[in-house]
Amino acid sequence: MARRDDPELIDISQGIGPETAVWPGDTPYSDERVMQIGGGCPCNVTTIRMSVHCGTHADAPLHYRADGDAPAGFPLEAFVGPCLVVDSRGEECVTAEDLDGIDLSRHRRLLFRTRRPSAERVWRDDFAFMSLEAARILAAARVRLVGHDAASMDPMDSKTLDAHRTMNAAGIVWLENLVLDHVEPGEYELIAPPLKLLRADAAPVRALLRRLP
Repeated sequence: MARRDDPELIDISQGIGPETAVWPGDTPYSDERVMQIGGGCPCNVTTIRMSVHCGTHADAPLHYRADGDAPAGFPLEAFVGPCLVVDSRGEECVTAEDLDGIDLSRHRRLLFRTRRPSAERVWRDDFAFMSLEAARILAAARVRLVGHDAASMDPMDSKTLDAHRTMNAAGIVWLENLVLDHVEPGEYELIAPPLKLLRADAAPVRALLRRLP
């Protein structure tokens, strides 16, 4: 088991607390200490309340389809394995041009570092979404997983969630609100299994990269 200070591991998850920014109107993080050490009580026990989209998370099909699966139905193998971190800071969104030169038959998991990442503490409307053209290329290649450092694969004002639906139809899973500012483009191992939630429409993730030898 790796130590907490293992230099081969890179944490790419947002911290979660009362200050964590959430989608406007969604449920922010809060907690309550329901048991506390002292007075005969031997331990602390905390109850938390928050949106399953708070911080780094994986969207489940139930998020955008009434008949979609919950996170418990995720293919776990998609969230663990070799991945490629891609620098896509040139445009307002991830574009088809960001995929030029990438062998999608070899790179089955891709994480995109954008120029407009989600902020952990202050909500921003202009996050860098996934263009529909890029989503269609990834879907045609049937990659396993896509991730980026923004709050949604679609623009904030989207009512149709076209990138979500396009990638889901191809069996692609994805991660949102990653933290990639400190990660150099290149090849890594991704370790990011979501919680096994039985009824929710997304699941929090502690996402890690492992440097390859």
